Amino acid sequence: MDQGQTDASTPLTGLCLVTGADGFIGSHLVELLVAQGCRVRALAQYNSFNHWGWLEGLPCLPQVEVVSGDIRDPHFCHQIMQGVDVVFHLAALIAIPYSYAAPDSYVETNVRGTLNVCQAARAAGVRRLVHTSTSEVYGTARYVPIDEAHPLQPQSPYSASKVGADAIALSFLSSFGLPVTVARPFNTYGPRQSARAVIPTIISQVAAGSRVLKLGDLRPTRDFNYVEDTCRGLLALAQCDAAVGEVVNIGSNYEISIGDTVRLILELMGADVEVQQEDERLRPPQSEVFRLWCDNRKIERLTGYRPRVDLREGLRRTIAWFTDPANLQRYKPHRYNV
Repeated sequence: MDQGQTDASTPLTGLCLVTGADGFIGSHLVELLVAQGCRVRALAQYNSFNHWGWLEGLPCLPQVEVVSGDIRDPHFCHQIMQGVDVVFHLAALIAIPYSYAAPDSYVETNVRGTLNVCQAARAAGVRRLVHTSTSEVYGTARYVPIDEAHPLQPQSPYSASKVGADAIALSFLSSFGLPVTVARPFNTYGPRQSARAVIPTIISQVAAGSRVLKLGDLRPTRDFNYVEDTCRGLLALAQCDAAVGEVVNIGSNYEISIGDTVRLILELMGADVEVQQEDERLRPPQSEVFRLWCDNRKIERLTGYRPRVDLREGLRRTIAWFTDPANLQRYKPHRYNV
């Protein structure tokens, strides 16, 4: 278990499988792995359009083996695990508002899907499985900053499904010796993020010329971590031998309210707009997570990892990406995206 900083690491020399590679964080992780010289098998969710999500158009795509499928199918999971050395498991349903409407699908994808991935990884004899959790499992902070010993408080069907998924992954270490690390990112943001998240919601509405910015509750605080830093954290944990069996936060150790985030973005964009609360964007009162602030000392002890991109710089990069007309046209800024 965690006994302080270690230099023991294992380079990623074999085949890396990234589930959820077509998503926001997954596509950035694929880019990082390729840049590190890794062989990458990228799982995109099957659809009849043969569309690979955010993998489409990546400059590194010719160097990536892309497969389409669904982690809810255990037989498929065994197929894609063949020859794999390290698994980065990111595939999940993550939108909190949609989890109120379709909780069963979250259990099927996040809990049973993780079970399928673990079963297949065990059968294939993978060297490491990095399972991606979420800071939402902590719920509203009982103390700050939030370390890995903080109680788990699932306040939405989404967070409950991730608590279950984390438990499944860790149980495979105890029961079968599967070398699992649970990575727990806080609020990742950056280019290609879904408009269901608050930072893209703000930027896309302003970039589209809205004079009234429609948002939910401005009071909650978050610990925003730029996507490249989150991916660096995942990579560092995969290479750290002492991280096996550990739950490890990935965050910036910086807390900011949604309201102050809005003001910072408007300053960086030079925008003067009215901010209006819209009831449909509010979570049920007992479901809102009001405070998240990451204690990231453990990942630094284990791996030496520290985030490199501060919030102001990360927002500049994110604004530059979203305000490119070719990127903005992929979004529907005037429609609430659950």
